[in-house]
Amino acid sequence: MNRRTALQALLLASGGLATLPSWAMRWRPTDLAGTASVFSSTEHQLLAAVADTILPAGDEIGALSVGVDQFLPKLFSQCYDADVQASLKTQLRALDTAARQAHGVAFPACSQTQRETLLNRLAASADEEEKAFFDLMKSETMRGFTTSEEVMVKYLGYRVIPTYYHGCVDVNS
Repeated sequence: MNRRTALQALLLASGGLATLPSWAMRWRPTDLAGTASVFSSTEHQLLAAVADTILPAGDEIGALSVGVDQFLPKLFSQCYDADVQASLKTQLRALDTAARQAHGVAFPACSQTQRETLLNRLAASADEEEKAFFDLMKSETMRGFTTSEEVMVKYLGYRVIPTYYHGCVDVNS
């Protein structure tokens, strides 16, 4: 591998991490209030239904209970370019259309099993755009869930400072 190319890739990756918005780590649903979105209310409902299908509320928490449905529109509106946003909108409309054709109701109104079936078709699709849509939705739903304050603090035990400094400790010599 060319050393110059490797260094450029490393610098671009580290620059990308440095510019990641501060709200994307240990975020709370209240941090997302009042944010302009490029998605309509119908598209918000579709994003929420997809997130709920990927991480449904089980015995304890799911994607909707930690606010991933509020996280995704903000993430896609502020961190992705217009081409990705347009592709997301197109794929959301196609998913809703497929749900209406297969089950006679909109995607959010389908049962959990019906929604899983529709998303599994996208995951196994030969169409690259459908597969990319599913992969993006799955990865960003997981990111929103695992970086939420509720999951990080309550379930993973995250602490900003993992240890404490005890300055006045007797040392046996």
